Amino acid sequence: MTPAFAKRMSLLGTETAFAVGAEAAELASRGVKVYPFHLGDLDFQTPEHIRQAACKAIEEGKTGYCPNAGIKPLREALARDVGWARGLSLNVGNVSVQPGGKPVIGKFVMAFMDPGDEVLYPNPGYPIYESMIRFHGGVAKPYRFLETETGFALDFESIERQITPATKLLIYNNYHNPTSAASDEAEMERLAKLCVEHDLIVLSDEAYFDILYEGEGKSISSLPGMFERTVILYTFSKKFAMTGWRLGAAIGPENLVAKISQFNVNDESCTTQFVQWAGVAALEGPLDEYLKMMEILKERRDAAVDLLNSMKGVHVSRPESTFYLYPNVTGAMDKLGTKTVEEFRKKVLEETGVSFTTRNHFGSPLEGEKQSYIRLAYSGIGVDDIREGLGRMKEMLDR
Repeated sequence: MTPAFAKRMSLLGTETAFAVGAEAAELASRGVKVYPFHLGDLDFQTPEHIRQAACKAIEEGKTGYCPNAGIKPLREALARDVGWARGLSLNVGNVSVQPGGKPVIGKFVMAFMDPGDEVLYPNPGYPIYESMIRFHGGVAKPYRFLETETGFALDFESIERQITPATKLLIYNNYHNPTSAASDEAEMERLAKLCVEHDLIVLSDEAYFDILYEGEGKSISSLPGMFERTVILYTFSKKFAMTGWRLGAAIGPENLVAKISQFNVNDESCTTQFVQWAGVAALEGPLDEYLKMMEILKERRDAAVDLLNSMKGVHVSRPESTFYLYPNVTGAMDKLGTKTVEEFRKKVLEETGVSFTTRNHFGSPLEGEKQSYIRLAYSGIGVDDIREGLGRMKEMLDR
């Protein structure tokens, strides 16, 4: 007997970047050296004091159930740290601890979107946004970015023309995956004004808030009229090299965060207790390993940007945030005679071992798109391999 799956399972998306990883692994199994730019994991070890805090908590027996919204010391530490960095006055009621940042997306959608409601989300963008909107019966309305001389900017025309009386939510990812777009003050204020004017509830995905090479992080939640309508997605994964620990939080006004915590009760009960104690240690410091990691990431960024911009038919800006590059490869594709960006990706992988994702892994291309882009993550590859791998790609394009 064939099981009858729920119809909504056909609406559930995925992260196709993992399929690229499988292709790279198959190539490596044939003895080919692969340069892994495809997945945004970190090759840095979680700092020792964080690891020790988790071990200590286990030895002390902190392995059972704990409060659904998280242990009080972690919620207090998050309220202090996130509040200070964003100019907000927060307390434990503003924090709901989560098993990673990703669950915040689904819980936000379930808490504030009814079937048929419209949700604006970035495309290209993290593919789980669209997946969760569609799975739970919402109308996914993608907004785009415009390439500028210094990077990428929000296309306000694509946002404004899609707002209707049925539009209820907006998902905003400043320090953006995959483009590394970072809103300046004017752009963020313009978006905030739109949200207030149309009474939109906002998910501010701030996963890369602390992966910033210059200046100070900015959050839309700190602008006038925005805190009371914004849920911040916070994660420990990037800043503290804790991707596999699965620790994050939903942070915002108490009435919104309380709804997120209701899902904790129904889904996972609570986030692993000893992992939460590791989170306390992370926030209390020291930050030496984080600062060292940022120096290394900056060196990798600069090496990759310089090499990419030396390739024929490729250009990319030098982003101030994240650990991603989103170069325009339209000219290089023409030079190689590849008709699609996916064909270009596979050709580069087979001939050079350089593995990356493309614009197509971050949402379906929108009508009118004429330029082609790839995404390279430099979070899990050393600077020597960056130079070697991209050097091979450069040689290929020069030929």
